[in-house]
Amino acid sequence: MNNASFLSLLWQEWRLIASDRWLAALLGGIPLALFLLVWAIFSSGTGRDLPIGVVDLDNSALSRSLVRYYDATPTLAVRSFNQVESASASLDSAQTYATVVIPHDFERATRRGENPNVTAFYNSQYILIGKLVNSAINQAQSTFSARVATQSEMLHGTTVSAQAAGLSVPVRFQIVPLFNAGTNYAQFLVSAIIPALWQITLVASGMLSMALTDKRIGLETYFRGAVAKKLGVKVLGTAIPLWLLGVVFATGMHWGLGWPMNGDWTILLTAQWLMVLACLAVGALLYVGSRNAVRAMSLVAGFTAPAFAFMGVSFPAGEMPFFAQCWRAMLPVSHYITLQIGQFNYAATLQQAMPALLALASFSVIWLLVALKVKRLCANSEVVPSDNAKPLEVTS
Repeated sequence: MNNASFLSLLWQEWRLIASDRWLAALLGGIPLALFLLVWAIFSSGTGRDLPIGVVDLDNSALSRSLVRYYDATPTLAVRSFNQVESASASLDSAQTYATVVIPHDFERATRRGENPNVTAFYNSQYILIGKLVNSAINQAQSTFSARVATQSEMLHGTTVSAQAAGLSVPVRFQIVPLFNAGTNYAQFLVSAIIPALWQITLVASGMLSMALTDKRIGLETYFRGAVAKKLGVKVLGTAIPLWLLGVVFATGMHWGLGWPMNGDWTILLTAQWLMVLACLAVGALLYVGSRNAVRAMSLVAGFTAPAFAFMGVSFPAGEMPFFAQCWRAMLPVSHYITLQIGQFNYAATLQQAMPALLALASFSVIWLLVALKVKRLCANSEVVPSDNAKPLEVTS
C-alpha cells in the first residue's frame, strides 16, 4: 500500500469517503441544502409591513395625516390602539416592533408654531428589525415635518412653494450608500452566514475524515512508513470537493443572485483554498489530539459554532474586547470574511488582501503538528499494538 501511486491512493480515499454516508453528505449535499435554506429564509431582501402600534391621543386631521405617513412607508404597517398600555403590551409581546404616541393638542400646538413631541418606542433587542423600524419612522416623520413647515411658510406670505420649502428646510443632505445601495439585508446576512456554516462543515469534515480512517484501517496502519504522502492524500481527498463548494457559493451569490463582485476572482478563490486547508487542519488536529470522535466533535462545535458573532460583520471587530479579538484571530473564517468583503464590495488589491491571505496561510503550520502526532502514533505502535487498528486477515 505504501508503494501505491498518489493517484491510486487518492482514488481509494474517495472510495472510503463514499462508503460513509455522513461524511459524503458533508462534502456535498448538506452544505448545498443549508445554502438554499438560508437564502430562502432571507430571500425577500428587505423588511416589509413591519407592524407598529400608534396611539393617537389627539385624533385630529393633522395627527391622522401623520399616521397615514407612517402607514405609507413600505417598511411599516400601522396598528391603531386607543391606550398606551395596550400598545405597550403589544410591543412587549413582540406583536408590534414599535409604539408611537401622538400627544393631546398635537394639531393645536403645531398651528401655534410650538414643537409638540411625538414619542416613539421601538424594540432594539431585534437589532436589524429595530434599525429598519427606526429608520422608517424617522424618514416618515421628517417628510411630514417638512410638509407642515412648508405649509406654514406659505400661510405667512411665501407664495412660491419651492421658496417655502427652502425656508422650512434650509439645509438638505443626501445620504448615498457606497455598498449594498438597496439595503438588501439578504446580501448582508447570507454572504456572512454561509461562510460561517461552511467553516463548521470544513472543520467537521477534517475531523471525521481522520476518524473514519482510524475506525476502518487504524491511523498507525494507514500512515506507517508514508506519513507525508498519506497525509497529502487525505488533505486533497477532502479539500477538493469542499473547495468546489466554496466556488459554488461565491459564483452562486454573484451570477445566481446578482450580488456584486468588484474584485479579483483569483484572489477570492485562493483565499477559499487556504480557508479549506486551514479548517481541515484544525479538524484533523482535534481528532488526533483526542483520538475520540465524540469528544472531538464536541470540540468542533465549541470552536466553530460562535464564529458568526466573532467575524466582525454584525459587530465591529475593533470594538471587541481583547479576549474576543484573540478568539477571532483563531478562527479561519474571520480572516476569510474580511477578504471576501474586500473582494465583493471594495475591489481590494492583492497588497490590501495580503494580510488576510497570510493569516489563512499561517494555519498550515497545524498540518505539521498533525504530521508529528501521527508519526509519534506510528512509532509507538511498533512497540505497543494499537487497539484502534483492525487485525489483518490472512487467507490462504
